[in-house]
Amino acid sequence: MKKNTRWAALAATATIAAMALAGCSPASTNGGGGEGGEGGEAGSLEGQKITYWASNQGSSIEMDEEVLGESIDRFTEETGVEVELEVIPWPDLYNRILAAVSSGEGPDVLNIGNTWAVTLQATGAFEKFEGAALDAVGGKDRFVETSWATGGAEGQPVTSVPLYGLAYSLYYNTALFEEAGITEAPKTWDEFIETAQKLTKDTDGDGKTDQWGFALAGQRVSNNVHQAFVRGLQHGGALYTEDGKPDFANDGVVAGVADWLNLMGEDGVVDPSNAEFTEGSVLPGELMDGRAAMIFDQASGKTFASEGFTDFGVAPIPMLTEDATGLEGTQSHVAGINVSVFANSDAKEAALAFVGHLTSDEEQVLLNEAYTSLPVVTAVMDDEAFSTPEATAKKETYANHSQPMPLYPSEGQAETLIGEAIAGLFSKIAQGETVDEAAIKKALEDAQAQMPAS
Repeated sequence: MKKNTRWAALAATATIAAMALAGCSPASTNGGGGEGGEGGEAGSLEGQKITYWASNQGSSIEMDEEVLGESIDRFTEETGVEVELEVIPWPDLYNRILAAVSSGEGPDVLNIGNTWAVTLQATGAFEKFEGAALDAVGGKDRFVETSWATGGAEGQPVTSVPLYGLAYSLYYNTALFEEAGITEAPKTWDEFIETAQKLTKDTDGDGKTDQWGFALAGQRVSNNVHQAFVRGLQHGGALYTEDGKPDFANDGVVAGVADWLNLMGEDGVVDPSNAEFTEGSVLPGELMDGRAAMIFDQASGKTFASEGFTDFGVAPIPMLTEDATGLEGTQSHVAGINVSVFANSDAKEAALAFVGHLTSDEEQVLLNEAYTSLPVVTAVMDDEAFSTPEATAKKETYANHSQPMPLYPSEGQAETLIGEAIAGLFSKIAQGETVDEAAIKKALEDAQAQMPAS
């Protein structure tokens, strides 16, 4: 990529955005851009070289290198474009992107967490998908509407295109359920608490709980804010007002955060040691080892498959009432990974053609099947690859019970501040302190006070 020194002026914007996440996934099958697209004829791209920063989607970096390497080989064989791949772990990706924005030196194509899209769009560093660039991916109508909505601020051309679709689900250990005589997954929050309490027990008679109803990562900022968002909506609250102002401490959000914290607190179904977990990636292991009976996650299936673990079930996230709809029926944010092109790429035509390849029908099936994520194009949503119980549950949530995270430039900073506030409250609970709704409201008010006035 060619350095563009005008981006150095955006360093202040990038610095503000740097707080965004502490640590956090019919173009025809011709790979040349989409049906009717203008992603570039293969001959005109021959000999070009692009760089691609991919997020770690698989159970290991090595898995990503294998899966994406095969996709890249297919693209290179068809177009003659060489692609230099680097898979970047999630804790490092956002800061790497910001450094590239500030310096003007980075990859041609990169993956981003879709909740970063509006914050990164505000830097002006990324190609707008309009005109020929939009044609290169076959137009927005190919894409699942909820996924396309994550690409940038409302009313503006998106600067990122959906790549992998994800949604939170309830994963549970079927063997532990069977032992406890529980025949189905809970559908409401009250049923969920009751089920978790039945599954929290001392299994060896030493007087200490060694099996917990639920596991979570108390220091995982992104997981905390996702639950604040989802549970807040279920209680009738939202993180921002309709005119885009932060509103972290309204009654609905406070009640939703209380739901999440009480799992370790007054409900007593989470091991207090979970307050120290910094990564959600530890949670599938808790479930496989029988230390916990249930977790919320976006794609545990790939971990279970890599370990040969089959004693698990998947169900939608519980709601306050089983038949809730609209915002109160939210079970997940529109989770997933998007792909962007730096606006100063020296090989923009090849970069756009590569995005067209990744989002083509064929690659959407192959990539999302490998990662147990969902395709983001409607044409393949009903492909047999996505008919497993896990995929079926996620498709329903993704299409009908998910909402995009707030589409404002300051949302990235909000994620960090809210997520860290909740992490601090988990630490207090683990140390034996009582955290009531007044304490939650104060913590969220303090977080909001740190938001920029603009």
